[in-house]
Formats: sequence, structure tokens, C-alpha cells
Amino acid sequence: MKTSAHFAALLLLAAPAFAESPKVTKAVAKSTGMGWNFSVTLEHPDTGWDHYADGWEIVDNTGKVLGTRILHHPHVEEQPFTRSLNNVMLPDGTREVFVRVKCSEHGWKDSGYKISLSR
Repeated sequence: MKTSAHFAALLLLAAPAFAESPKVTKAVAKSTGMGWNFSVTLEHPDTGWDHYADGWEIVDNTGKVLGTRILHHPHVEEQPFTRSLNNVMLPDGTREVFVRVKCSEHGWKDSGYKISLSR
């Protein structure tokens, strides 16, 4: 029994520290004439001004930034939360984009969230 407890403790100590990036729970794109409007819902364990989700970007499949939404304050009591970015100009023929997320403590991370586009 003692060996099992020691083994479990060692596993916990050996596990890497997990820093949670903002998570995209939903994202919608709507064509508006020449541009696109994006609405992105994020979830992040904001703790206050020292650690909060502070931005997201729309990027193409090569990682080129097409639009950036800066989040100017923590959303401690508002989780998940949705913010929009309007009139994003996309190159002709763009069929999909991705959302990259950022938090004030850990920087930019690829969220893996793909948005398929259709007019």
C-alpha cells in the first residue's frame, strides 16, 4: 500500500505543470459584402489583471494573421464570453481560417479551432 502511494506521489511530481490556454468553444463567420465578421466564444480561468485571456486572432492555413481582437480586461465573472471582430478582409479564395488565442501569462497558442467559410 505504501508503495502505491509513493508511486502516485511521484507521478504527480513528474507531471508537467499545466498552463491552461484560452479555449475556443464556438466561432462563427459571416460574410458582409467585401469583409467578414467573426464572433468567437472563449473560455479561460481568468484570475484578474495578472492572468486573463487577452486576445484572439484569425489566421490562414500558413499562420498569416488576417485580423486581431484585443481583449482589454479580465472576464473573471463572465465565462465563457463572446467578442466580435468586424470587417476582416480575407484573400480571394480563402475557404477556411483558424482562431489563435492568447492569455496575458502564456502568450499566443494555436487553439486548433477551424472555421469553414462559405458565402
